[in-house]
Amino acid sequence: MSDDKSASKAPQNLSITTAFSRTLFSGCTAVVTGAGRGIGKCVADALAGCGATVLAHPGREAGRASAHGKSSSRQDPLAADFTSRDEQDRFASEILKLTDRIDVLIHNAGTMVGRFPAGDLGDTDYDLIVELNQSAPVRITRALLPALEKTAATNGTAAIVSTVSISATTGGSPGSSIYSASKGFISTWTRSLARELAPMNIRANAVSPGVIDTDFHARYSSPEKLEKTRTAIPLQRLGTPEDCAASYLFLASGALSGYITGQVLEINGGQR
Repeated sequence: MSDDKSASKAPQNLSITTAFSRTLFSGCTAVVTGAGRGIGKCVADALAGCGATVLAHPGREAGRASAHGKSSSRQDPLAADFTSRDEQDRFASEILKLTDRIDVLIHNAGTMVGRFPAGDLGDTDYDLIVELNQSAPVRITRALLPALEKTAATNGTAAIVSTVSISATTGGSPGSSIYSASKGFISTWTRSLARELAPMNIRANAVSPGVIDTDFHARYSSPEKLEKTRTAIPLQRLGTPEDCAASYLFLASGALSGYITGQVLEINGGQR
């Protein structure tokens, strides 16, 4: 990211837990995957700060769990590698040992795995990308759906919020075609899921981040590429996890978005 003084900086907004009521999710149980860093960490911590009991998936390794206070209502029950179906099933089983009621399910685990030109993409890498970004949310939703249904039947609402990507719309940059396509799948699946689950009072929406300043892009994008992207964004800056997290809370809350389902909310500074 350039230090050019012409680059816009993120505004010093109120913290998420100040902007939202600290009791907004009081009594609620939220499951957040991919919560060890970046957007997922920010979302999980914000939900906990607003009163939810958060069961957070820290990633493949327990060491990725975020630091949080001893009095926090966030728990990191199980690290799991979601490129493995057995690990997905094990994670869902562990969640259901902890609770039989889920108010909010956030699907955030996922990554590009690498940049693979179309002619070089091997079957192993293809399968890993699709399993992690596409199959895992479907399989985990299937396993946890009874707990969401139980909450919705009692409280009149439950919510699923999935992370997609601006690349689902644009097709992404070279070497990311399968990642982009897997995120496009989640966008379409979200809209279909919303229709199917509406009679059960379970809402399904997605957040589509643009280029967010996290270690995702430190791994897969060069500083020069990020700077070129920044100058093309109308707001003249990359996004932050905090820019995204409030949208997840908005879509997760029946009080704030109870009549919103089947939507993909773009958070990209005006980027197209």
